Amino acid sequence: MNYVIRSIRADEWPAVRELRLAALQDPVAHIAFLETYEEALARPDSFWMYRAAGGCEGAEGAQQIIVEAPDGRWVGTLTVLIEQPGTTDWAGYPVERLQGHVVAVFVRPEERGSGLTEVLFDAGLEWAWGRGAEQVRLIVHEENGRAQRFYRRVGFVPSGLLVPLSGKPEEKELEFVLPRP
Repeated sequence: MNYVIRSIRADEWPAVRELRLAALQDPVAHIAFLETYEEALARPDSFWMYRAAGGCEGAEGAQQIIVEAPDGRWVGTLTVLIEQPGTTDWAGYPVERLQGHVVAVFVRPEERGSGLTEVLFDAGLEWAWGRGAEQVRLIVHEENGRAQRFYRRVGFVPSGLLVPLSGKPEEKELEFVLPRP
């Protein structure tokens, strides 16, 4: 593979925006992401600049990692957030340990099955472990079987925590965790 796996740079916000919009057009976007294509499309450039700066190379609290194809096109991404013990997570649950939280996983459909997702996860985990994370977690919709199978294959296991979806209490998301090796 002549792909480059790397953290984004702050000035690459237009590419961050483009890849996010592509992810939000995926057929499973409605169960994989917490925003819609229309919501993301309406966001001003300042939002994308802020988002890129907060997850770029050198940022401490988050890191967006991308897969860059030989032609320079971004074909995959994931972001790892660092959650501090004693705080509350996005769903209102207490954070009990220093942990990474993987979000916004996406690989373009034509690149799936090539091993790039595994490489992305390796890079994200390495970044989280390098910040002292005791575990890495992620949240996945109960109906997203494809993602759940992948997460299990790379070592994540369900923790038993069920997270109700905001505005859709009949739908649940599952927490998967991977302890530090």
